[in-house]
Amino acid sequence: MNKGFTLIEMVVVVAVIGALFLLTIPNVSLVLDLFLEKGCQAQLKVIDTALIEYRLMQDEEAQSIEDLVDAELISEAQTTCQTQLISIEDGKATLN
Repeated sequence: MNKGFTLIEMVVVVAVIGALFLLTIPNVSLVLDLFLEKGCQAQLKVIDTALIEYRLMQDEEAQSIEDLVDAELISEAQTTCQTQLISIEDGKATLN
């Protein structure tokens, strides 16, 4: 008797693995979206903290995000989150 797998057994195994893979793709994309959203929220908190530090150092409110960059409280890379620009409105950092 020959030992090994039949073609039918191999097709079934590949089909099960493919189905499991297709079931995980939506979950991975949801986790990635949540990860990016939380990252932007954390970045806005960093900007808000830099606004407070700017106010303490300069005794005035920052008028724009460039004021924080010029004061070297944040870097140029921190002025965007994903593809959105961060701006300052009413003393708080917001996404455009």
